[in-house]
Amino acid sequence: MNNLELWQSVLAQMQFHISKANFATWFQNTEIISRDNEKIIISVPNAFSKEWLSNKYNKLILKTLRDSDDSIKDVEFIIKPILAKDISSRISAANEKPEEIQLKFDEFKINKETNLNPRYTFSNFVVGSFNELAHAAALAVSDNPGFTYNPLFIYGGTGLGKTHLIQAIGNKVSDDSKKKRVKYFKASLAPIDLLILDDIQFIAGKNKSQEEFFHVFNSLYEKNKQIVLSSDRPPNAIAELEERLRSRFEGGMIADVSLPDYETRLVILKTKLQEKNMDLSEEILDYIATNVKKNIRELEGALNKLLVYNKINQTLDLETVKKLLKGFVFSPFDVANYKKIIETVAKFYNLDEKNLFDVTRRKEIVRPRQVAMFLLRKELKYSFPAIARKFGGKDHTTAIYAYKKILQENEENNKLTEELNLIKQRIYSG
Repeated sequence: MNNLELWQSVLAQMQFHISKANFATWFQNTEIISRDNEKIIISVPNAFSKEWLSNKYNKLILKTLRDSDDSIKDVEFIIKPILAKDISSRISAANEKPEEIQLKFDEFKINKETNLNPRYTFSNFVVGSFNELAHAAALAVSDNPGFTYNPLFIYGGTGLGKTHLIQAIGNKVSDDSKKKRVKYFKASLAPIDLLILDDIQFIAGKNKSQEEFFHVFNSLYEKNKQIVLSSDRPPNAIAELEERLRSRFEGGMIADVSLPDYETRLVILKTKLQEKNMDLSEEILDYIATNVKKNIRELEGALNKLLVYNKINQTLDLETVKKLLKGFVFSPFDVANYKKIIETVAKFYNLDEKNLFDVTRRKEIVRPRQVAMFLLRKELKYSFPAIARKFGGKDHTTAIYAYKKILQENEENNKLTEELNLIKQRIYSG
């Protein structure tokens, strides 16, 4: 494997471990320029990138390199600004056309007028039982924006296709012959026909932003302009969201996107292969679809890793696939542990982990703590005394009370049931 192929393989994996924004910021214009025995030398375009990659991603890069070549022991970053002509020469040296390079950074190509990625369309969105309501609602909105479901609020876990779906609405409306004005993410106050906001939960707790968005929302809504929102949770589970905004979000259509089942995962894999004009055996596809269950992004990451390997080595059998995908395959008990439950519960309720252990009777602390105790018992089968010890030696009757209280409310309160399902989905997504 030459340096270009090795780095393309690394980049193909890195984009599924970090956010798209971070990947675009720190990994574009990087390359392996040499190898000094067991050390890989990687060039970066500036000092800021060097510092960030060295401190933040050094271990992850090294691990990914070692997955391809276990003789690699270290990495070093050096500054070397990359010019356009350098990129062209590397493509020529690899005897490949630009469109054949494995990683093309298509995720970051956007329409400057709309802020939309043209790759996100309804035609390449795979529909299954886990997202059919959200898909149907999105399609209806794109056919009649402003008058069908307004606002449309789509929620679900990371990597399940929310961004693809809401941008597909924008692309379909934008391509319409009437040329409606669409804006994704950063909405100006200029007149627009369709406003799309991703990850609306981040507005919570930011009073000035909520105030401004409230007025933008009302202005558009009163003119029958379509508003599409996405979040990792439903409106009633977004802490520190103003009630007036919550009521407006709930006034339209709310649809969830959950985890895809086996059949849908298989269809997604075959669709991706068709897009890339490549092929894998049914046996290998079955193994991926059966074992990679976290989310669609992780599924595509596993597939890309195999395709890069297959492209370089020409052959790919099931035993090799199992070795290559060992980092993608988890059993529930690998993922659901004490630390993961505490971390996930705290994050879901916008708390620091240490807050769950505060000696306080404040409702905003007590409820999340009870949820954490409930999940330790329900998911990990912890004994009540063991749960009590984890929470600072509390009497085990406190743990029993917390478990029974959440168990009973779960049967009576749809909002709590929804919260628990979302928390468990995050825990088991690794």
